[in-house]
Amino acid sequence: MFTDYVKILVKSGDGGDGAVSFRREKYVAAGGPDGGDGGKGGDIYFTVDPDSNTLIDFRYKKKFKAESGKNGEGGRRYGKGGEDLYIKVPLGTIIKDVETGKVLADLCKQGQTELIIPGGRGGKGNSHFATSTRQAPHFSQGGEKGIEKELILELKLLADVGLIGFPNVGKSTFLSTVTSATPKIADYHFTTLEPNLGVVKSEYGDSFVIADIPGIIEGASQGTGLGLQFLRHIERTRLLLHVIDVSGVEGRNPVDDFNTINNELKNYSEKLSNRTQIIVASKADLIQDENLYNELVSLAKNKNMKIFKISAVTGEGVKELLDYVSKTLKTLPKEDLIEVEDIKKIYTLEEKEEFTITKENGMFIVNGPGIERIMRRVNLEDNESMHYFHKSLDRLGVNQALKEAGVKDGDVVRLIDWELEWYD
Repeated sequence: MFTDYVKILVKSGDGGDGAVSFRREKYVAAGGPDGGDGGKGGDIYFTVDPDSNTLIDFRYKKKFKAESGKNGEGGRRYGKGGEDLYIKVPLGTIIKDVETGKVLADLCKQGQTELIIPGGRGGKGNSHFATSTRQAPHFSQGGEKGIEKELILELKLLADVGLIGFPNVGKSTFLSTVTSATPKIADYHFTTLEPNLGVVKSEYGDSFVIADIPGIIEGASQGTGLGLQFLRHIERTRLLLHVIDVSGVEGRNPVDDFNTINNELKNYSEKLSNRTQIIVASKADLIQDENLYNELVSLAKNKNMKIFKISAVTGEGVKELLDYVSKTLKTLPKEDLIEVEDIKKIYTLEEKEEFTITKENGMFIVNGPGIERIMRRVNLEDNESMHYFHKSLDRLGVNQALKEAGVKDGDVVRLIDWELEWYD
């Protein structure tokens, strides 16, 4: 089974909590704080698996979680970092964030590995919070939570040349003739239900990869049939061979077929419709009306396109076509066809520190990841910890934001699940 589009849920590891600990040695008076830091949570990486060519494994396992960091301990002992998680995917896999739609990585090179979601940072132990005036801090930092994201994995074939055209126009026969690929071939529509790849080796020693893209039909760009699934694969090719049946056996009009397929390409992607295209007039050995072929020749001339008349059965025109394809590919750049977002712009500390202030029934409610991080560091029964808490709110900008929101002395402010009265 060929699977090229799946959704999965991933979560990086939580950071371990920092420890609250004090030296307790028999002959050491007034031992100071010695709480160690928590370990960092495991990162999530995606890496290219050279032995895989489908995403089918992700149909059965859809949740992935990296290991969390261990908590710190006394004696300034650091918690162990969580093990990173490496998820293997086929070459040509694109990774998108479901929530934003942004492309996070395009795994289009052998051996490529990309960090997608970083693990949470470990919290600092109380040894970090000792000062000349606060010599025995009874609080530490909680570990940073890992990031949970729903991701789209989309596989797009990496081929130099794509064979496009209506079903049953001879694409699979052509591929089996010029490469060692063995696609299923029969005399009925939609024989090919998944793309097939083959390598063409020219007489000059060079080679290129050619893909038989399953037949596109009218309405494919709107999702008719399996159209969108197949159109995705054409995006990664540099050159298109538009195979058109000119035999007239099925009563098809070659010019109409050409226009229909190109309209679908344009509706799906303007960039794709401008891809270099060569017209391949197939089934030349079965031509019943030469006028059909001549009309296609006139169209090719008007559009300044190259046209080749071939028969995959007799071999007519095949060598000339392949020679021309080989020469044309040398003039086409191997451009990056996917725009990748910088992961650092998506998951930043600044975004995690953001907070929101809303007002409900006269109460000011403060929420957000930054507030959660601060609350995890607070010991509500320790005065020094509370002093640190208020300073942290001020540094984060919460106090100023509350004033701008209209908070007054005596108003109730709720931070996550903790309510307090405001006094400036």
